[in-house]
Amino acid sequence: MSPAGPKAAPKKAQKSIPPTLTLERLAAGPQGAHVCGVDEAGRGPWAGPVCAAAVILHPRRVPKGIDDSKRLTPLQRERLELEIMDRALAFAVAFASVEEIAELNILHATGLAMHRAVSALNPAPAHALVDGNYAFKLPCTVKTVVGGDGLSLSIAAASILAKVARDRLMAEMDGLHPGYGFAAHKGYGAPRHIEALRTLGPCPIHRLAWAPVRLVLEGGEISALAQAGDGDGEAA
Repeated sequence: MSPAGPKAAPKKAQKSIPPTLTLERLAAGPQGAHVCGVDEAGRGPWAGPVCAAAVILHPRRVPKGIDDSKRLTPLQRERLELEIMDRALAFAVAFASVEEIAELNILHATGLAMHRAVSALNPAPAHALVDGNYAFKLPCTVKTVVGGDGLSLSIAAASILAKVARDRLMAEMDGLHPGYGFAAHKGYGAPRHIEALRTLGPCPIHRLAWAPVRLVLEGGEISALAQAGDGDGEAA
């Protein structure tokens, strides 16, 4: 034994517990009502729309590997997107535009995108499990679930569809508005994006009401905190 005493055993990396259908079963009740999971992507970026998805999973046809989209690689998300679309009872993806974000604010624009997604489901759900703590007005009863994309398989599936759909759109926007790097950072406040804003000025999909965007355009310095998004984008 060394003078310093016994060495502590190395800590094992904790495995994340995958989401389940427990919340869906509780919400469905004995009648087996349809329950959808709802999540969004793109609340934090400086450019582009906000996206929402709603998914009703078939309890006996759930694709393996569904998890919070932030825990998955782009390839895993793209594979699961196809499987979710193929096996789910219903799914829908919807957007709220940059103009709607400016008019309504990001919170209510997110609710609008969610309402559009849930309204498009067929069959219609009786209940919605919504990621987060804000009970948006939807065309069915709503239960908020903080950290829901890591707890509910339906919410996790929705997080995947929303993330992949928005990332795909931002890659298309990169072709329409070259020079900003939208395909890489998806509209978040990455250093490359900041430099492009200073050099090129804003393009039609920038959220000009965003304080960090205004600050960059006015020549101010952006803190690391202001550059950070809401966790669903990649900085590059």
